[in-house]
Parts: sequence; C-alpha cells; structure tokens
Amino acid sequence: MSDVPEVRQPVVTPVRVVIAVCLVAPFVAMLWVGSYARTDPTFIGIPFFYWYQMLWVLISTALTMTAYQLWQRDQRARTAGHTSGGAQR
Repeated sequence: MSDVPEVRQPVVTPVRVVIAVCLVAPFVAMLWVGSYARTDPTFIGIPFFYWYQMLWVLISTALTMTAYQLWQRDQRARTAGHTSGGAQR
C-alpha cells in the first residue's frame, strides 16, 4: 500500500461545462417558441418558422459533434492521467 494519497481530478471542468452548453443550447432555442413563431422573413419562399427549425437541425448536429469530440478528448486525458500514476509528487 502506498503512502501517497490519490489525487482525484475534478468532476466539473471547463471542458465539461462547454460540452453541457453545446448539448443544452438546441433545447433552449427550440423551447423558446416566441423567438421563432412568425412567418417573416422568408427564405426562398419558406416561412421563417420552418427554415429556422431546419437550421437548428444543422446547428444541433455540429454542436453534438463538437461535444462528442470534446468528451473523447477529455476521457483520453483522464485515462492517460490515471494510468501514468495519477498522483504526482
């Protein structure tokens, strides 16, 4: 048994906050109906209500991909920190 106490990494990190913001932003945008419940401006004849929602499909995809990439990077960093000894003197 080692005398060196185990150093635990914090659970809430800036990267995880960014991941949460990326995943919550589309929900907030779609739940705030007053911001897009109108017909003007139109885009190539499509009312604002419809093209705004379709735009959020693309934005949500990009944000989810970004969150996933950040999560993978965070997990690799945590695994590397844990296997390389974790506790440093």
